[in-house]
Amino acid sequence: MRGNSTSLGRAFMRAMLLSCGAVLVITSISFFVYDLISFRQNGIRQLRALGEAVAINSSAALAFQNTGDAEQVLAALRADAAIRVAALYDSRGELFATYPADVDPAMLPAAVGDPGYHYEGLSLTGFEPVSEGQRRLGTLYVRSDLSAIWERAGLYALIVLVVAALAGLAAYLISRRLRTRLMQPIRMLQQTAGAVSERHDYTVRAASTGTEEFEPLTGAFNHMLEQIGRSEQKLQSHLGRLDLLQHITRAIGDRQDMASVFEVVLANLEHNLPVDFGAVLTQDGGQHLTVARIGPASRSLAGRLGLPEGGDVSDATGAMARSLMGDLVYEPDAPEIPLPFMRRLSEAGLHSVVLAPLVFESDVYGVLACARREKDAFSSGECEFLRQLAEHVALAIRQATLYGALQQAYDELRQSQLTILQQERLRALGQMASGIAHDINNAISPVSLYTEALLEHEPGLSERARGYLETIQQAVQDVAGTVARMREFYRERDVQRTLDRVDVNRVITQVVELTRPRWSDQPQRQGIVIELKTELAPDLPEFTGAGNEIRDALTNLIFNAVDAMPHGGVLTLRSRAVSVPEGTSVMIEVTDTGVGMDEDTRRRCLEPFYTTKGERGTGLGLAMVYGMVQRHSASLEIDSEPGMGTTMRLIFTATGPATEATVRIGTLPAPPRPLRILLVDDDPLLLKSLRDTLQQEGHLITAAAGGQAGVDTFNEEHRRGGGFDIVVTDLGMPYVDGRRVASTIKSVSPDTPVVLLTGWGQRMISANEKPAFVDRVLSKPPRLHELRATFAELAP
Repeated sequence: MRGNSTSLGRAFMRAMLLSCGAVLVITSISFFVYDLISFRQNGIRQLRALGEAVAINSSAALAFQNTGDAEQVLAALRADAAIRVAALYDSRGELFATYPADVDPAMLPAAVGDPGYHYEGLSLTGFEPVSEGQRRLGTLYVRSDLSAIWERAGLYALIVLVVAALAGLAAYLISRRLRTRLMQPIRMLQQTAGAVSERHDYTVRAASTGTEEFEPLTGAFNHMLEQIGRSEQKLQSHLGRLDLLQHITRAIGDRQDMASVFEVVLANLEHNLPVDFGAVLTQDGGQHLTVARIGPASRSLAGRLGLPEGGDVSDATGAMARSLMGDLVYEPDAPEIPLPFMRRLSEAGLHSVVLAPLVFESDVYGVLACARREKDAFSSGECEFLRQLAEHVALAIRQATLYGALQQAYDELRQSQLTILQQERLRALGQMASGIAHDINNAISPVSLYTEALLEHEPGLSERARGYLETIQQAVQDVAGTVARMREFYRERDVQRTLDRVDVNRVITQVVELTRPRWSDQPQRQGIVIELKTELAPDLPEFTGAGNEIRDALTNLIFNAVDAMPHGGVLTLRSRAVSVPEGTSVMIEVTDTGVGMDEDTRRRCLEPFYTTKGERGTGLGLAMVYGMVQRHSASLEIDSEPGMGTTMRLIFTATGPATEATVRIGTLPAPPRPLRILLVDDDPLLLKSLRDTLQQEGHLITAAAGGQAGVDTFNEEHRRGGGFDIVVTDLGMPYVDGRRVASTIKSVSPDTPVVLLTGWGQRMISANEKPAFVDRVLSKPPRLHELRATFAELAP
């Protein structure tokens, strides 16, 4: 700024000096040109007068042809230093006399010219005729140089320089004084502009100069500063709001739940905008509004207003209705608005209210309400800021809603995937267990038959022998039970079983007493205390199920909970009714305060043979529980975190009548007569044991080793006119299986009963799977009472 001002002053002084110099130069040149022209004219006149005088004086010398006199006349020209050359020519034009006498003839014109005087280059020359009367005697030639004019020009130049120096000095002094007076207002404006630039203080004003010319400029400059100050203030406010908007946008962009989004928005508005009251109101699809969130600094005030979080705002009319239609509403004086919501705010001393709709595209999610105590306290920029912020909040609500829906869909898909994966694993295990069960059942069938036959038909056995046989029989039953439990991983409910109405609270009470040694006595011997609590809801509805299976499942869950609390803890059993779309369900919860499970363990805990107990665990407990849940069409939920304990929930649907068993197990009388029985099996050991046992029962037994042998035996007997009262065949045999045996026999003798005795019998019975042409399916190992009951029914 100072450099620019100094240059302007110098420019002013330079202009003054140049103007003065230009005037002097022009004046001097004018005078010089005028004097030069005058000098040339005077030079011609003077030289003509001189030539005329010399011509008159030379006439006598030319008349008498006296060269001496002529030279004396010409010598008189010596008095004029400017005359350089002169010469007289006679009437014939020949050179007669010269001046100076020794002049080089080459400097003289070769011929006489016309009379008259003129300038040639740097000389003034002329020819003057010499006459006497009317007779021309000759011609005078005169040449003068211009040294006089150059002397005169030098004198003029010296005068001009002196005058120019004096004039320049005077112009400098005058311009300096004028510059000081003229630049003072400009310097004042410069100082004001410098102060504004350095301190960014637009409240500084330039002082009045008192001069008529600069006063309007000073006023315009101050007015400009005032406008710039207001613009700067608006710009800073706008930039501050943009920074706040960006800060809030970044903060809510990192959050996926609406509660934290609202908290961040309102906290920033209260602290940074600021506002005296802030709240977010959401609507439920209609005109009904709910207070979703109150700003942290506004909660005490909201309590006095009767606007708690979760409360209703019933007056969704007027300004609120306009806001819900997507319009920004600003009320500069809330007491003048006859609406309950506005009246509440005015009673608390809040006068200025802004209602910004939370709108995204065409969906309005609610209203962002902000208020201040002063009247008309929100500027247009702040209202626009709140509108833009509300749009970002609406977008965050939309994203949180979509995220929630996506998370729910993902959880459902993940649960479905886990369920399908679990089912596939169980199906594969079921296929493996089915093959194992078949082979084991075949292997233990002779043991079961012989043991049962000896116990029934050998009364003379010693007590030791009978004890041994009973031990063997119990072991066989345990093996059969183990095989059956393997099927618990995958089989559906056995429709052959008797289902009763289950009283959940009674079952829980029984299980607590049955498991008391495990959760109370054994831990106490080691100094460990496990507190068991029961929270049983009264009047629970009963449901259809197998009470013994539910007891076994709860027992397994209690054992697992005790194992999860090696240092003691609290074990809680709860029962309660829950409402579901299908009706009412009964929920059983088993909760412990133990070590809990991580995500991988929770995901795999239902897999058969998966255990975290090392050699102490079999990995079958929860798998059998899951099998029971599937058979009851119930659901199983698991909540667990490491160090936070585990909660297992069994949810049963409390609907449907009890399903009565289609077969009741009991001792039935033996058939009234011995039967002719055809036994068909590819296992010779089983075939022999079954034949020996049935022969002891008094039946006439024919054994066939394999399916084809059985068909041939039956056909041969039929051709002889005989036959069999009943046929007992295995299912899985090479070449000709039990199905082909049954179909062939039925094609020959449709009335002959066919019994399918197979190691897959339990699975087929559970699935209600009976092959065509088969009258009854029995499972291995065979039991005498089951065979008797079947024979009595099919061959009376």
